[in-house]
Amino acid sequence: MADNEAVADGKTTTGDYFELAGRRYKSRLIVGTGKYVDFEQTRIAVEASGAEIVTVALRRVNITDPDKENLLDYLDPKRYTILPNTAGCYTADEAVRTCRLAREAGVGKLVKLEVIGDERTLFPDVAATLEAAKILVDEGFDVLPYVTDDPVACQRLEDIGCPAVMPLAAPIGSGLGIRNPWNISIIREHSGVPVIVDAGVGTASDAARVMELGCDAVLMNTAIAGADNPVLMAEAMKLGVEAGRKAWVAGRIAMKKYATASSPVTGLVG
Repeated sequence: MADNEAVADGKTTTGDYFELAGRRYKSRLIVGTGKYVDFEQTRIAVEASGAEIVTVALRRVNITDPDKENLLDYLDPKRYTILPNTAGCYTADEAVRTCRLAREAGVGKLVKLEVIGDERTLFPDVAATLEAAKILVDEGFDVLPYVTDDPVACQRLEDIGCPAVMPLAAPIGSGLGIRNPWNISIIREHSGVPVIVDAGVGTASDAARVMELGCDAVLMNTAIAGADNPVLMAEAMKLGVEAGRKAWVAGRIAMKKYATASSPVTGLVG
């Protein structure tokens, strides 16, 4: 990405940001809002994470019915970008309808697209994701698609007009971390839009690793909400993302088979 290259050339993260659908964000951590004990814990954890984008499963968390407890009473839409997602949808039609409902409710046109293909692994249905993405982009949505770590699928989604791609690191909620860093690296290398790793992160070192691969951001929910101390884990994830980003910008040393002396070997005493 052009902004990554400019920052890397300057060897600094001062003023660093990533751009998504025409908006700039300082935080490269995107967090979900499911699985917390209540909305108050959600609020505290989101604040600790430093996230500016918060994703909400429209079929599971209320943000549209004013007569029920509403997450937006705890997370101010003026402070956070609310990213509705289509979690729980198993067909392109279901996903498209859910996005349309979100827009009618005034949530906005930025949506996270999930079309699940397998109930056990929760892997996405790539063909249905492509189908739904095409329909939604044509209707004016800014679509962030959850997809497998397949460089070809990511390229197809970029070609459709998605402003970012969201390859998985591992199955949703598994906490396994990045299973295929080589594919993630290829996706990042060839992508002309932001790459946001989604699903599978388990701990702060996983978040750092995502950023060390040069990805633009990382999205997680279970890794924070499912921790023994979600608020502390949210802070840990924030620091992991920041550390990984700084390491990517700084430029790591090359891996070598043999040792290289840290000190000069010439001019030794004695």
